[in-house]
Amino acid sequence: MPARLLPANPTMNQPLPLAASHFAPTALRSRLPKVGTTIFSIMSALALEKNAVNLGQGFPDFDCDPALIDTVTQAMQSGLNQYPPMAGIAPLREAIASKVERLYGHRFDAASEITVTAGATQGLLTAILCSVHAGDEVIVIEPAYDSYVPAIELAGGIPVFVQMEIGPRGYAVPWHTLAAAVTPKTRMIIINSPHNPTGSTLSKQDLLALADIVRNTDILLISDEVYEHMVFDGLAHESVCRHPELAARAFVVSSFGKTYHVTGWKIGYVAAPAPLMAEFRKVHQFNVFSVNTPMQHGLANYMRSPAPYLELPAFYQRKRDLFRDGLKNSRFALLPSDGTYFQCVDYSAISTLNEAQFSQFLTAEIGVAAIPVSAFYHQPKESGIVRFCFAKKDETLQTALQLLSGV
Repeated sequence: MPARLLPANPTMNQPLPLAASHFAPTALRSRLPKVGTTIFSIMSALALEKNAVNLGQGFPDFDCDPALIDTVTQAMQSGLNQYPPMAGIAPLREAIASKVERLYGHRFDAASEITVTAGATQGLLTAILCSVHAGDEVIVIEPAYDSYVPAIELAGGIPVFVQMEIGPRGYAVPWHTLAAAVTPKTRMIIINSPHNPTGSTLSKQDLLALADIVRNTDILLISDEVYEHMVFDGLAHESVCRHPELAARAFVVSSFGKTYHVTGWKIGYVAAPAPLMAEFRKVHQFNVFSVNTPMQHGLANYMRSPAPYLELPAFYQRKRDLFRDGLKNSRFALLPSDGTYFQCVDYSAISTLNEAQFSQFLTAEIGVAAIPVSAFYHQPKESGIVRFCFAKKDETLQTALQLLSGV
């Protein structure tokens, strides 16, 4: 039987009406009107333009363990390429639960209290969206990672800022000031240790002070612990998981990208008590649903050995010490770097430029990119401090040091 011919449609292939063809979405009201291009993009672009050594944005310039690539490749070749369970594959969640228990003494239920996320930033956003409502206040400790405030604002929350103090031991949280910032509207406090951008860490005494503040309240916590395996000089990472009173009200966020040198994979996890995680998953299933399947299987297999994360502090401490030794006779004043892969320096003996200008000067004229710490405040605060990233090959660091030594 011949194919049936459809009648001609006179509207097909006709030009759009004038009003529609000239439509421009100028009336769209921004949900984030204060957000522009991030300082990381700006400085990385300038570093590329000037062919500068990029110690600005926080990512390694070296490869991960080939064994990790092999186990992910094997998962792909084995056909593990379809949707995983929404919360993450069971073997990976179990591996995470076992690691946390081994290191911090707290056992999360792998089935109901751990969710694999598309990087730590998605985990942070989801934790905020599931728990912060319009008018709720969220205390942000500055300088702060740049995703916190936009996430709070997207949820309709109100960020309340408490600035760290800078003393002989570097940056520290003024807990008395933070306590004074708590109001009946406070819904959440965000902490970050090891801390980006300052390289400081929270101590057991810090966590006890935080516990005193939130006790007998319904305040929730986000504990951003993406650099948990980068703590130096024999110190232990003081996870909130070590403190049952805090763990009972916290979303704990971590990152495989940071731990295993694969920041571009964008895979992390969040652990929280079951009632909090149930709400977290309601949002998670509608903003990403699930996370890259073969990488989850690869990570689960790779985590059978704890050596990679147990050896990470020594790996990065050596790089930190190499970088600090190279600057010790310079005019830069080194602030403490107890954790992360960042080193902050005070340049007040060198220049009176503000931090953004000095970072641009270093990049364009000296050939080494840095990040101004002022960019980590909601309103730029000038302290004469910039941040370098030492998660680089030794030869990259040596090149940068040679250039910086003459500043």
